[in-house]
Amino acid sequence: MRTTYLTACVIGALVVIWLATGQLGEPPEPPASSITESNRRVAALKEERPPTRVRVATIHASEQSRVLTIRGRTQNKRSVVVQSQISGLVVSRPVERGDRVTEGDLLCHISIENRRARLIESQASAEQTRIEYEGALKLSKQGLQSDTAIAQSKAKLAASQARLKESRLELARINIVAPFDGVVEKSHMEVGQYVTPGSPCITLVDLNPMLLIGQVAENELLSIKPGQIATAKLPEGIHVTGKVTFIAKTAEEGTRTYLVEAHVDNRDFKIPSGVTAQIAIPVESLNAQKISPALLVLSDTGQMGVRTVNRDNIVEFHEVDILKDEVDGIWVTGLPDITKVIVVGQQLVVAGELVSTTHGLLNLVGGARKSENPAL
Repeated sequence: MRTTYLTACVIGALVVIWLATGQLGEPPEPPASSITESNRRVAALKEERPPTRVRVATIHASEQSRVLTIRGRTQNKRSVVVQSQISGLVVSRPVERGDRVTEGDLLCHISIENRRARLIESQASAEQTRIEYEGALKLSKQGLQSDTAIAQSKAKLAASQARLKESRLELARINIVAPFDGVVEKSHMEVGQYVTPGSPCITLVDLNPMLLIGQVAENELLSIKPGQIATAKLPEGIHVTGKVTFIAKTAEEGTRTYLVEAHVDNRDFKIPSGVTAQIAIPVESLNAQKISPALLVLSDTGQMGVRTVNRDNIVEFHEVDILKDEVDGIWVTGLPDITKVIVVGQQLVVAGELVSTTHGLLNLVGGARKSENPAL
């Protein structure tokens, strides 16, 4: 009986020692003595594990335009309050708000009053002084007229001609006409109203060309040049095209942005002033590929990119920039012109890992189309 107890105690002691040390069997591998040794052990473990299977698609780069998008508005080129230059009663105003007028059309008509009589008087006075001056010249040739008398006669002739010109201008100013083609925005004069110099007749708006106006940040300023094509999307799906005509040289206070203007043809006056516009200006051409947004991943440092496979089936990570987005995908830069992008399994691998690949078709909406290979 004592022998049985002794044997059990010895076995129990051995089990306790084994559990405490964990060194039953082969001794554990000593820690790596260097980084090179640690990398060698990691590589050995990877070789023992079968490569991860991923599906790839080959994509090719094509030349695409980088488009600068600006949120802006339309604005009429100029708006002028046409005013009276003389005093008098308003006899007629043949235009109403919203009317289209061309340069020289009558806007308001002021009463003639005594202006025609003053014109006739000025004409007679100018004729009289002309005759007197010519007579003085004839007498001067005969030595019967002094130089002083001739100078006085010439001065009278000049004064009478100036009064004649003033009388003609005064009479012409009874008609207030349009200084340019435009649309009557407001009317200020009414028939029977007495007006004085400076009284407003109508407000005339010039709608052709129409301006596209937007603000750009300082980091985009140097990429815009006068003459570049600018397109804009207006409300109700209207698209217009024009050219950049002005780029501000000084920044707006507070926003530190720069004003950009483009001219758009609006000879039919269909584009109103003041509506919002999504302005797009192509600024440069780059090689880019279209991919699905689902293929974008983040690196360990938080950079956005795409995982690809090289010729040796090693995973690579490429940082990309989004050039533009469309309904069926996004255009990105930063990838080789011809590359194999991982379309299935990109979240399961890391850069530097050896993988096993199968080829599939790239579906820009959902990543990859269904493959005939049931393994992926």
